[in-house]
Amino acid sequence: MKNNPEKYLLKKYIINRSFQVLCIIAAALVIVPLLIIFIDIIIKGFPSLSLDFITEYPEKGMTAGGIMPAIIGTVYVTLLSSIASIPIGIMTGIYLAQYAKNTLFTRIIKLTIRNLAGIPSIVYGIFGMALFVDLFGFGGSILSAGLTLGLLTLPWIISTTEEALKRVPESFAEASLGLGATKWQTIRKVLLPSAGPGIITGIILGIARAAGETAPILFTGAAYYLNNLPGTLMDKFMALPYHIFSLATQHAQIVKVRPIAYGATLILILFVFLLSSIAFFVRQKLKRLEGGQ
Repeated sequence: MKNNPEKYLLKKYIINRSFQVLCIIAAALVIVPLLIIFIDIIIKGFPSLSLDFITEYPEKGMTAGGIMPAIIGTVYVTLLSSIASIPIGIMTGIYLAQYAKNTLFTRIIKLTIRNLAGIPSIVYGIFGMALFVDLFGFGGSILSAGLTLGLLTLPWIISTTEEALKRVPESFAEASLGLGATKWQTIRKVLLPSAGPGIITGIILGIARAAGETAPILFTGAAYYLNNLPGTLMDKFMALPYHIFSLATQHAQIVKVRPIAYGATLILILFVFLLSSIAFFVRQKLKRLEGGQ
């Protein structure tokens, strides 16, 4: 190779370009099908969108009218799951990253948390039904569904909080402690602001995933149809994921309600996209503040 540098450089160039092409093909295999699905949903769902579609109740056996109860129910259960999971998740992540000793027990706990993040959501649904619906006696309700989704979101928040805190340079904490700050003051004033973008991103992505889940709420309180909004946390509710599932698979007139199903799907995608956009802008804002810009 030393005697023929041109051949060596050509070989490196071919390998580099080949790997780049393989990466582009792999990305296309993921992105293109998603784009096709998304465009199909827009084309078939956009004609159904209107102010009445968003603000009215379903009518005529859900073959007409709007999806307002499903939107409100989705917002309620998403807010409750956030309230239930965010404080506990952040505090647990702080403990694992800053206080827990590196013992076998701690490593088992961390491994368990990561495994919980990959458990199918239907398992959470069955567990939520057994725990909140039956054992605690909450019945099928917003409370049962919100707490179940909170459990589903919890491993995501714990893991992202822990990893975000670990990515903060150790010199930051050492400098703070060297100036006389306590452990908690260092975490609150130095580490959490630096890890904020990663923590916020993990929280929003976890909540966005919970907002689109069907199986957990199917077992814990989602209703096929309601002609009124839930008045308390103990009431049943409609939700967009289950409403879409019902229209697409269980309705007696599937072809007739298909435009409504596509419209509801588009609303749910926009809701999740809104949450993801909030995560992006908050992350960028925190980065700018951290950089002093």
